Amino acid sequence: MFRGTTLRRTISLFAFCLAVPVSLLAAGKDLAAHRGFYSFPAVHGDTVVFTSEGDLWSVPLAGGAARRLTSGSGLERHATISPDGQTVAFTAQYEGPAEAYTLPILGGVPRRRTWNGDAIPDGWTPDGRLIVSTSRYATLPDAQLVLLGEHGEQETVPLATGSEAAYSTDGKSLFFTRFEKQFSYTKRYQGGWPETIWRFDGHSEAVPLTGDFAGTSHNPMFWNGRVYFLSDRDGVMNVYSMDPQGKGVKQESHQHGFDIASASVSDGHIVYACGADLWSLDLATGKEAIIPITLLSDFEQLREHWVKKPTDYLTSVHLSPDGGSAVFTARGEVFTLPAKSSGRTVRIAADSAVRFRSARFLPDGKSILALSTQTDETEFWKYPANGQGKPEQWTKDADVLRWDGVSSPDGRWLAHTDKKQQLWVFDTKSKTEKLIAKSANDDFSNLSWSPDSRWLAFVEAGDNQFQQARVLNVETGAITAITSDRYNSSDPVWSTDGKWLYFLSDRMLKTSVQSPWGSRQPDPHFDRSVKIYQLALQPDQRSPFLPYDELHPESKDKKDEDKKDDKKKETEKKAAAGDAKAADAVKDADKEKDDKAKDKKVAEVKIDFAGLAARLTEVPAPSGNFRSLQITDKRLCWLSSPDESEPRAQLQCLDIANKGDEADTVMSGVRSFEISADRKKMLIRKEENFYIFDADVKGSGAGDPKAQAKAQIDLSHWTFAVDPREEFKGLFNDAWRLERDYFYDPHMNGVDWKAMRVRYAPLVDRVSTREELNDVISQMVSELSALHTFVRGGDARMPSDKIDLATLGARLRRDERAGGFVVEHIYLHDPDRPDTAPPFARPESLVKEGEVIVGIDGADALSVSDERDLLRGKAGQQVMLRVKPVAGEIREVLVRPVSARAEFDMRYNDWEYSRRVTVESASASHIGYVHLRAMGPPDIEQWAREFDPIYNRQGLIIDVRHNDGGNIDSWLLGKLLRQAWFYWQPRTGNPTWNMQEAFRGHVVVLCDQETASDGEAFTEGVKRLKIGTVIGTRTWGGEIWLSANNRQADGGIATAAEMAVYGPEGKWLIEGHGVDPDVVVDNLPHASFAGEDKQLQSAIELLKKQIAADPRPVPPPPAYPDKSFKY
Repeated sequence: MFRGTTLRRTISLFAFCLAVPVSLLAAGKDLAAHRGFYSFPAVHGDTVVFTSEGDLWSVPLAGGAARRLTSGSGLERHATISPDGQTVAFTAQYEGPAEAYTLPILGGVPRRRTWNGDAIPDGWTPDGRLIVSTSRYATLPDAQLVLLGEHGEQETVPLATGSEAAYSTDGKSLFFTRFEKQFSYTKRYQGGWPETIWRFDGHSEAVPLTGDFAGTSHNPMFWNGRVYFLSDRDGVMNVYSMDPQGKGVKQESHQHGFDIASASVSDGHIVYACGADLWSLDLATGKEAIIPITLLSDFEQLREHWVKKPTDYLTSVHLSPDGGSAVFTARGEVFTLPAKSSGRTVRIAADSAVRFRSARFLPDGKSILALSTQTDETEFWKYPANGQGKPEQWTKDADVLRWDGVSSPDGRWLAHTDKKQQLWVFDTKSKTEKLIAKSANDDFSNLSWSPDSRWLAFVEAGDNQFQQARVLNVETGAITAITSDRYNSSDPVWSTDGKWLYFLSDRMLKTSVQSPWGSRQPDPHFDRSVKIYQLALQPDQRSPFLPYDELHPESKDKKDEDKKDDKKKETEKKAAAGDAKAADAVKDADKEKDDKAKDKKVAEVKIDFAGLAARLTEVPAPSGNFRSLQITDKRLCWLSSPDESEPRAQLQCLDIANKGDEADTVMSGVRSFEISADRKKMLIRKEENFYIFDADVKGSGAGDPKAQAKAQIDLSHWTFAVDPREEFKGLFNDAWRLERDYFYDPHMNGVDWKAMRVRYAPLVDRVSTREELNDVISQMVSELSALHTFVRGGDARMPSDKIDLATLGARLRRDERAGGFVVEHIYLHDPDRPDTAPPFARPESLVKEGEVIVGIDGADALSVSDERDLLRGKAGQQVMLRVKPVAGEIREVLVRPVSARAEFDMRYNDWEYSRRVTVESASASHIGYVHLRAMGPPDIEQWAREFDPIYNRQGLIIDVRHNDGGNIDSWLLGKLLRQAWFYWQPRTGNPTWNMQEAFRGHVVVLCDQETASDGEAFTEGVKRLKIGTVIGTRTWGGEIWLSANNRQADGGIATAAEMAVYGPEGKWLIEGHGVDPDVVVDNLPHASFAGEDKQLQSAIELLKKQIAADPRPVPPPPAYPDKSFKY
């Protein structure tokens, strides 16, 4: 499962409607050049403000040529016009973070109104204050509504959650969307996190108005005594209206395909975004019409775009057979770059609408084999390596994504796999393809041809999920397993003479944890378990690593060869030192060696499978965390990491010889490497640099800065141009294909997926930015009505400035009478974790609640409306504050402000710690409390910190509200399923139990609408395994897991739901509905703002009752036996 945690879930949803006339969608080039993609409309009287090209524009309600209002390099959107029609508020990224700005409706300099990092203008109060939604003031990360006055005055609406607000004309009632949009792109959502419209009258609890509908209702607008809103009650998002009590619901618009995305009302007209256009709805007549808009723009983001750092978009790199160059696939295009800077960079093909996924040299070195989408499917094409000449299509029958292919040394065969977990071999002579095998468990991997091209070694997962090496006899089609299925084996490689096959395997299982005794219930941990093994392919083969003895003396030829090698090394040292004569001698020796290699006949590889397992031996190298085993004529090379999760490693090599040498570390910090087909050169990637060394290079040579400079591939001149219009088409089609190929259901949830591409493709012609393209893609994938579909990223225009916010880790209030900013609340933290303390809570800069900040770095605090204005760009730096205490003299205090991300954690820490204190206080520490923000590595660490010290409590509350998901549910459920089945009684003291740290008390799990993904799996597991009681509200409803591997050429992604979940009863679980709690308790918005946590209180009360009814004391030991004997 995948889900990232951000400061705020502000994924913007752009949607479209089907009723766009065909004549407009199919407009000619002249018209298309003046028409853009329009979204986020705001209307006031006769004026409409909207977003296109990432900027704000203004146009009359009747349409016409639009006038540009903003031109920032970031995004400007979410416009809303003031009641007097003179000012427009909007979100912009002028300094990096998304903040609220205002500017005159006729144009002018934007004025910054917030320093929150996530502010969205939602409307205006009748008295002219700006309504902003932000999570800045929430400890549990939720959007709240804040009212901003003209001079910086702030008032937080007393609601724990709220966005998209509209006031009644008299200002007495606030209509708001209770929750922000759930973060997955899906249509007709009816899980536990729907947007619903509520009414708040300022004092009593808010009431739901659309709670009778299980789907989405949002974007409230108030006009003429009725509340207008968007809802998908008929399956498509349309405009509806109701009275202020939620009665008399009436459909106002009638779109029948694409959803309406957002809407605004004024003077009896609603303007909404639908398709690529804006529409007007006359509420008096019910008439709907497109507003005809043209943009007088140079469409700057559609101009030819230069990719200045192609390695940011690298998807593959491979070495040429002789190591003289490398072929790079980046941004969906293929280039060859020379090993020496004097060579020529070749662009193999130039078509921004086509994606090349990977490319390799063919064995002749004159051709490139590339995976290309020219035919609309991913097929193998042969290209001239010099860029001259026409390509030749090899494969022609793909119906799914193909993976990178590997050619046999003689060029006759091409082995490759595909997304259906199929292994293929293509005959380059007959141009026919044969299906070799299909795996039911995982993709095939580590394809490796024997030197004589007769055998293909590969790795396949068995039914027990262990990776097993196998070999294919290409002539007979027979497949034979060559390693056991009791251990993982990988990376098979063949010796040059065809006598040995080497591979990696995790057989050295030595735990670093020796027993289950100790705090935090130690589990066995197997590290550095991989060793290198060798298989003798024929009987009576003597390992090349065994020393000579009287029965196996060193041959004269071998002695002569070693002497030549030693002499060559000495000559190479002299050549490196500048000896020209020695350099010539090295060249002559290399040429002689190359000539002999050409004349040498390729050894025929024969495998005697009888007794093969008994011919397995270890290579004399210690075990480690190894991967990517490769081989030269004389050496084995691999990557070794200190930790399994570390992507950068040491490149180590070991001579295939009996000298007893240890492995040589060639280079550290390596991301990948590759040996050339002739086994004489080595390509090494370190960070973003690429080097080509001789294959026998030693660490002393590769570590020499001069040698590295000489070996480095010059990337400084590698830039190229792409056509955004064509690239957008290619990205759209690629997203469509990837969704098709990765989606868990081959039948796409019954959706006609081809028809979806036809429906949405015309909108791509209207797109002028990467964000607008993401909008189109998000709507297309949302047709699948599945969760875990996220659309984000890509090469989008970024803000020209990036001035990070800095904060003081406290909630401050601007107070003119106090003379500065009053410290209202310093966020709480666990005193056992001083590393999490906010700046004011640290001993070196202690500031107390109630004190006033009157100066910041020499500036008067009241010179700004928000203290963060004076802290911009100062996170981590020393800042001088002038602090006025409640009583006494003003003092100076040095503090280091923290980043907005760090303050987000501090606010969240405050919420978590205060819940823990509440539970322990209310239960006299008989009940423990653990909150998990997500289900990833930081969260299992949090579990160890919070659960292990309280495993012996009578009750336990596990709080997974707002849990973002991950993949550790099985760890947690496994620990909770442990039972105490006997007790150890020492001579003195308390008994302990087996299983260690088994929880013996009562369990309650708290969940809510934002319990998502693996958080839901954990919650459902607690119910099904009868571990405890679940309290709260129905969860998100996303339980089709994903890998997020289907990235696009420019780094963007439209994730696919890949692995569905079902129960033993044969029904799909959780997806689309969520987990129903055993006890439904809702934390209502107004009461929660006032500090009430009804869900937590319900958990405490239930556990107290359970403990009273069923106490679980440790059973006392029995009486000691009397074993006396009377003599």
